[in-house]
Amino acid sequence: MAPETRVAVGRLETLQIYKVLQCVHDLNKDQIEKLTTLGVPDLINLTEPRNGYGALHQAAEVNNVDMCKFLLSLGAQPDVQDFKGCTPAMKAAELGHDLVLEVLAKAHASMTIVNKEGKGILFYCISPTKRHLRCFQIALDGGADVNNKTKGGIPVFLAACEQARECKEMCLTLLERGAKAYAYNPKTSRTALMEAAREGALDVVRSILKKGGNVNAFDKQRYHAVHFAAKGGFFEILMVLSAYKADMGIIAMDGNTALHHAASGGFADCCKFLGQRGCNPIWKNIKTMTPKDVAKEGGFKAAKKELGKAMRRYKKYSKPGVKNPNPQWSITLHDWSCEHQLYLRESFAMLSKGDGTVTKEDFVSILKAKRAPVSEEELNSIIHLHEIGRRDNINTEEFLKGCKYLQKAFLLSAYAPKKKERKKGKEKIGKEKKGKSTLPMPICMMPNHLISHREDSGLPNFMIDDSGWYVDKLERVYTHINFGTKARDIESLKRAFAEGVPVDVKDIFYKTPLISACAHGNMDTVKFLLEKGAHVNVSDNFMWTPLHHACHGGQKDIAELLLNHGAKIDAVALGGSTPLMRAVERGSLDCAHLLIKSGAKLEIANKKGENVLDLAKAYADCTLIDMIQEKLDSLSKPKKKWWSKGRGKMEGK
Repeated sequence: MAPETRVAVGRLETLQIYKVLQCVHDLNKDQIEKLTTLGVPDLINLTEPRNGYGALHQAAEVNNVDMCKFLLSLGAQPDVQDFKGCTPAMKAAELGHDLVLEVLAKAHASMTIVNKEGKGILFYCISPTKRHLRCFQIALDGGADVNNKTKGGIPVFLAACEQARECKEMCLTLLERGAKAYAYNPKTSRTALMEAAREGALDVVRSILKKGGNVNAFDKQRYHAVHFAAKGGFFEILMVLSAYKADMGIIAMDGNTALHHAASGGFADCCKFLGQRGCNPIWKNIKTMTPKDVAKEGGFKAAKKELGKAMRRYKKYSKPGVKNPNPQWSITLHDWSCEHQLYLRESFAMLSKGDGTVTKEDFVSILKAKRAPVSEEELNSIIHLHEIGRRDNINTEEFLKGCKYLQKAFLLSAYAPKKKERKKGKEKIGKEKKGKSTLPMPICMMPNHLISHREDSGLPNFMIDDSGWYVDKLERVYTHINFGTKARDIESLKRAFAEGVPVDVKDIFYKTPLISACAHGNMDTVKFLLEKGAHVNVSDNFMWTPLHHACHGGQKDIAELLLNHGAKIDAVALGGSTPLMRAVERGSLDCAHLLIKSGAKLEIANKKGENVLDLAKAYADCTLIDMIQEKLDSLSKPKKKWWSKGRGKMEGK
């Protein structure tokens, strides 16, 4: 709670506080010290009677770090408030004076005080400059409330999303720190998601939806996030909203659908997408205009053409008895699978049978684990279309492409720009702006996963003529550390570890370089990583250890090396499977023999109740089944008695 602020009363106090403020402005430290020593009591913390400004407000406003330190040393209270409830810290944050705010924070200035409107310091930090971002971080580190609301009920996260395009990092940080994703303005019902969609901030929209933001909320004018995205022509945001089951056809109070807004801007791709995703192309707004009429009025021929196609398709399939070959649920599933393809590809790769397929059961479990937007009946129809001729196996790449259950025009790949064929002999090298490298740009990934992949080759800079033919210096190119592991690039790994990258650094799927090396059978890399101290029992997001991955890949030598370095032989993964089970599923006789010989338990059952023998019968050949059966039989034999019950003496040792 903020300390009580004392306003100057009477002629003497008023004159003296104004004198102090003048001295702060003139940087007259000697006079300030003299006044505070000989003047009225606690003069340093008095505020002037017009606006409630104190000496520290004055110093913070003019960004004078040295003066702030001096005033604090004289006993200035860092949480003094003016008549609007604004503290010196708020004043510094509003103006982006990060160094002053840092000084105040070290003096224990409160970051939780709110002004007369209920706004905390984070409201003052919202601005698209680096200095304001620095102030934002200082305030958060000082305990500022990420869910602070004004007296009118407006959350700070919503205020940040109103500038989401330029304040993207602030929005994402607020979400990470616990800001409520469903934040909204109670007066207009406008949500943070709508504001982010209006701003075209794709990463913010995606993060809000991942954190549980309501994709189908609408404001008091019945405007939806889809309306705002369409109005700005933000095609990628429309794709993300569709993937999260947004109502693409909602009609606002003025009669406009998202198609009307896309048409008014001439955004042909948005018009095509919305027409396919359930937005009514023949609906008329309060001006009795269809989206096509709006596009025609604006002179947008491409948009008008796409809307004409959408109208013909809509009329055709709205007739009784005419079956739509692209039902809405299948379109939503395709958009969802594209949005979550990184997760799906990784999951499918883990359970792959080596030929790009997974079993029907694994396919269903992965989709259900990620909460795919399909019912049981719809999922069965998808399985039926993909397992034809494959004996209960699903080709995962075909599913991700969507070509088995959607027509080509409805696939997201149909929206990709067409590649133009280049004529031989016509191509120029380095057709770039002067000073720009003609080499590939660095691959942008998370900083702690980056390794330097290629450095300066020593090629000279030279220019032949003004036609654009030149060679520039090679730039440093970065790649994901697990890609380097896969490529057996030990030199780059050495450089990465020398530069401070941890040997057990994890990617977004919790895979370490050791896990990646084991999965791809890179024996030399595995040895190198173990010598560097890599954790042999680390696990990924499915709780697979390096030994699971080595056995799944049939890498007997790597599995033996891991066991020699202390790998847990019976480590249990998320589904209850052990490394031995993975070796059996892979049909790797060498790995299975090694694990059984090393003492792997055969009695362990996975979450489906299957033990190693059950899996062997389902996946393996007769040799492996016989080996496991023989081992189980030897375990089930009764132990030999060493003593006679009657005599209590040892028998036949």
